[in-house]
Amino acid sequence: MDFFEAQARAKKRTTRLVVLFAFAVAGTIIAAYFAALFGFGAYGSTHSRRSASYDYAAASADYSLWQPSLFAGVALGTLAVVGLASLYKWSQYSSGGSAVAESVGGRRVDPHTTDLKERRLLNVVEEMAIASGVPVPAVYVLDDEPALNAFAAGLTTSDAAVCVTRGTMEKLTRDELQGVVGHEFSHILNGDMRLNLRIASIIFGILVLGLAGRGILWSLRGIRLRGKNSGGVLAFIVVTGLALLIIGYVGYFFGRLIQAAVSRQREFLADASAVQFTRNPAGLTGALRKIGGYALGSSLETHKAAEIGHFFFAQGFSSAFGGLWATHPPLPERIRAIDPQFDGQMFVPPEVVDVAHESFVAAGLAPAKPTTDLTASLTAPLAAIASIGSLTPGQISGAAALLDATPARLRTATHTPAEAPVLLYGLLLDDDPAIREKQRALVAARAGTDALRLLDELDPALRTLRPEHRLPLLQLALPALRSLPPTSLAPFLDALDELVHADGRVSPFEFALQKLLTRTLALGCAPGGATVQYYSFNALTAEISVVLSALAHTSSNLDMDARAAFAAGATQIKLIETQLAFLAESACDYSALDGALDKLAIASGPIKQRTLMAAAHVVGADGQILIAEAELLRAISAALDVPMPPLTAVG
Repeated sequence: MDFFEAQARAKKRTTRLVVLFAFAVAGTIIAAYFAALFGFGAYGSTHSRRSASYDYAAASADYSLWQPSLFAGVALGTLAVVGLASLYKWSQYSSGGSAVAESVGGRRVDPHTTDLKERRLLNVVEEMAIASGVPVPAVYVLDDEPALNAFAAGLTTSDAAVCVTRGTMEKLTRDELQGVVGHEFSHILNGDMRLNLRIASIIFGILVLGLAGRGILWSLRGIRLRGKNSGGVLAFIVVTGLALLIIGYVGYFFGRLIQAAVSRQREFLADASAVQFTRNPAGLTGALRKIGGYALGSSLETHKAAEIGHFFFAQGFSSAFGGLWATHPPLPERIRAIDPQFDGQMFVPPEVVDVAHESFVAAGLAPAKPTTDLTASLTAPLAAIASIGSLTPGQISGAAALLDATPARLRTATHTPAEAPVLLYGLLLDDDPAIREKQRALVAARAGTDALRLLDELDPALRTLRPEHRLPLLQLALPALRSLPPTSLAPFLDALDELVHADGRVSPFEFALQKLLTRTLALGCAPGGATVQYYSFNALTAEISVVLSALAHTSSNLDMDARAAFAAGATQIKLIETQLAFLAESACDYSALDGALDKLAIASGPIKQRTLMAAAHVVGADGQILIAEAELLRAISAALDVPMPPLTAVG
């Protein structure tokens, strides 16, 4: 799956979706207009006929089906109601995936859980996040849902959440759970999450008219008529409520049809991506067969999740109108799309499930041994760019091996808001004893003596840490860091900046850590703030020059070699190749690089793609990847909101 192509498809689908829903809203406006025309006409004629001077001929002549002022009023009123309701729902969702998961009753899984099933779920999610280069999503469980289902929600990869039902966590094997999580990671990586939230918001906006009508009718219960004119007023209110109810639900009906049609096609694509990620079709088909075999299947108990039914891994609610509202294809179709030899036989649940002899690996406490070594499973720069937004079995097994080789005490620290900041302090400690002591004093002054004691406790494990483990530890720590309150987050970032500058210089890793951290936290706090503002390469030649020059200088201390590396990258952007300028090291320092990346972060997908491809050619120009180059390239990728898998590097 090509990440940039998938993002472009998601935008095209969004445009088509907006057009389709515009037609649905237009139909709602027309229906409301004729209802108003009929209602006002009927109400006016009833009162006029009571007058002795009522002229039937004149009334008929004056009556017209087209009344611009009435239509304008109805259209503006309908658009206002639908628009405000949709914006209200969008504002609820804009807090990110965790807000969506919690709105339907999700419980966040404690990173320190000792529950074997929860530990297995966390391991699978962490492996896929490290392999794909995205921040580790928040993980939630729907405790009251015994059926098999799951969903991913969020606006960006930085605020994503993966939520599974209790049944999914308890009834699936590790391979099957990996297939389901791979399906959800497909939605995270290809832009489906944001589209899902837009669909839910617009459908809620259309439904609000029906809800308003139902509320009007419900409010009339028990009302007694008083006065000779009260009957007409009551009749008008009843007609208005009934009209709103019918109009709203007619629009809702067609909105749900559009929602279902869009969702069904995307589920096939997500299934295919999950199989591509894991190279284990049996895992995904096994999960689907279990859904078809268990009595509860994928049906959800709570109706809180009805409005996000299209988010889920499988059909969460009964589909009305003969399947027209079904958000997912039938299970046999999904299974046959993966396994053409499927015989139609679903899973047969055993009467007694014996898990006493489940292996340590199958229990999820240790990942399966990779079929390739860590170095072989990681990717070269060009391959990394090509695999952005995708996952391979090699990447997943490589991530599992990388996590397995990370000191357990440090992995534990990533899961705790109190310890994760101190861990990052530790990652920045210098090898020079004098500078190290200065940094320890900074930690004590900024974070307190307790933080210093914890830093000393982590120090033995930090000294054994290999360079390729440092950025993955940051990825693991991001969920805990996102939970820090603003009053704690700001001092933490200030302390981190002081530690970086304690020796008077900034290393590629230090820049990478700060950039990854600040960009991810910013998007996590305001996921809706990332908007495209640049569509032209010509508007960004200076910024692209800074990025490629900074990488070239990182790859070599010799000006001649750095210039050659820059040229290798510049040739990848033919449109502006002659306008790109190789800059002196002082003109592309980390301050200049930081500003350039901030501007490129709001560029279009094609600009980001070609820039990253050019950057990869710069890094790979000399045939080897230095650790500094790998870390800087991943920082650049993260700053552009593009997930990049880990890279093989040498010292």
